[in-house]
Amino acid sequence: MLKKLVAAVVFLAIVGFATSQLSPWPSALFYRYFFDKNGVAMNEALARHAPASVTTRADISYGAEPLEKLDIYLPAGVDGSARALPTILWIHGGGFLSGDKSQISNYLKIIAAAGYVVVGINYTLAPAAQHPTPTRQANAALAFLRADAGKLNIDPDRMFLAGDSAGSQIAAQLGIAITEPAFARSIGLVPAIPPVALRGLVLHCGIYDPANFKFDGKMGSYLKTLVWSYFGSKDLRVPAMPEQFSIVRNITRTMPPLFVTAGNADPALVHSKALVEAAGKVGVSVDTLFFPQDYTPPLQHEYQFDLDTAAGQLALQRSLAFIAERSQL
Repeated sequence: MLKKLVAAVVFLAIVGFATSQLSPWPSALFYRYFFDKNGVAMNEALARHAPASVTTRADISYGAEPLEKLDIYLPAGVDGSARALPTILWIHGGGFLSGDKSQISNYLKIIAAAGYVVVGINYTLAPAAQHPTPTRQANAALAFLRADAGKLNIDPDRMFLAGDSAGSQIAAQLGIAITEPAFARSIGLVPAIPPVALRGLVLHCGIYDPANFKFDGKMGSYLKTLVWSYFGSKDLRVPAMPEQFSIVRNITRTMPPLFVTAGNADPALVHSKALVEAAGKVGVSVDTLFFPQDYTPPLQHEYQFDLDTAAGQLALQRSLAFIAERSQL
């Protein structure tokens, strides 16, 4: 009996290894499980900060695909009125492999309570969808919101894109597409809103350039899975990856102002610093929130969602201040 059990375990291990060499799915699902578990816990921790007065319109379809759904959050007293508010489209993170709009719902309610329409979207995850499908889907969500702006209390001339982690890359890529026609064509996208309507981008803890991927570091295994899942190739050379993925290499002076932040212990901090440098070189206005290298406790990836810390509260305050200033122009 023991020999049969050992043989079965060995057989399953061999099959699992072989499968992982033929498809990105096993590794992608492994990371999805743990990333989603953390995302759910994070949202639960935010529940006590979320105001009960915010109105939620949930699971509205913005497209035909199963995951093309969005949630809309409205401040108290706005639902049913004729008020049109600045609107923030927030794209969730999860390393392109995981995540769900529900995992940031409480954070979006907090932002909505400050006087904005806030929209959280889902998009098709890798490996089921590859670059640049999520960016096209986010653009489709913008088109839906603009078409029904009058019914949704949205001011279509005061729109913001925002995101965390992978969502920041998607938001930034869409921002470039909206403001650069040639770039939009290169990813097969017709911008849903005019450049003047995009007032700014809020980018938390994002990844913006494969040149900063460290495949031999502690995130190496995940990054290899990301490349295979999202780009469809196991080739880890930067030239082999889609050039349009890099925000650092594609940003131009036509981009609206940015708010960029990342924690001092975030492996993706190098991406945010590179984005700020690239934006400065082309003349894009950037408001930043970074921390000293010796800041304690060290601020990890997605630090901004921990509103029980001074750093998390500061990130929220600075993000809201950036949106308020840009909304009034």
